[in-house]
Amino acid sequence: MQSPILGNKIYDVSSVFTAENLLREARRQKSISEGNIPSVCILDPDGDIADHLIRTGQASIHPHWACYHTKLYSFTHDGIEYGIIPHVVGASFAVLVAEELFVSGCKLLISMTSAGQIVPIGQPPYFVLIERALRDEGTSYHYMPPASYSHLRPVLLKSMQGAFAEVPIRVLGGATWTTDAPFRETAAAIEDARSKGILGVEMEAAALYAFAQVKAKDVVCFAHITNQMAQIEGDFEKGLNQGSHDALIVIGLTAKRWKMIRDE
Repeated sequence: MQSPILGNKIYDVSSVFTAENLLREARRQKSISEGNIPSVCILDPDGDIADHLIRTGQASIHPHWACYHTKLYSFTHDGIEYGIIPHVVGASFAVLVAEELFVSGCKLLISMTSAGQIVPIGQPPYFVLIERALRDEGTSYHYMPPASYSHLRPVLLKSMQGAFAEVPIRVLGGATWTTDAPFRETAAAIEDARSKGILGVEMEAAALYAFAQVKAKDVVCFAHITNQMAQIEGDFEKGLNQGSHDALIVIGLTAKRWKMIRDE
């Protein structure tokens, strides 16, 4: 039997339901005026970065964001204006919000998700620039035909070379495993991922990269390796301000590299 998720997929046909139309009705119902959001936006699944920015008075609600499900906050860091949305957890939610962000004025989307360690290359926490993501989720199959991985767009991957060399933050490049079911990470599944050289397990990147590949959008995903899936005590420690300090440095360097290639 063919899985239903692989049936009736006609990849070169447009969707009847669109983000543009959804947001049009949301603006009408919520009396939100039209206007662009920041060109660089962040998905913050854990919410720790947004919580830190809000708590310290650096971020405020953006007036033109019309999504039914989320709040967009704006802030300026090192001369760049950003939008940030907390608590967007999971592939389907991340891509729903990504679709809405790009039709609202976003040009670069950076996802900074916390992740579990697969290949034990060091003591967490550290970051992985996700170059490719294993598609063990459902959303990517609505955008692209079946394949093992979805990928960071090559122009973005090239632009990120050497971006973090001058900062004392460990940022590695490599693959992650995107799953919809974090509590079904069995020993066999983990060992299979480890045999493929996968550095971490997270819940969004494969779908975000599939969306980006098909729609030709600029999306860069990071995994903040913070845990060993609670197999040890004292897990999930992220660093200063719940990892926000280092995460904002990584995000800032990414945005600057992106602006460089946009200006060329």
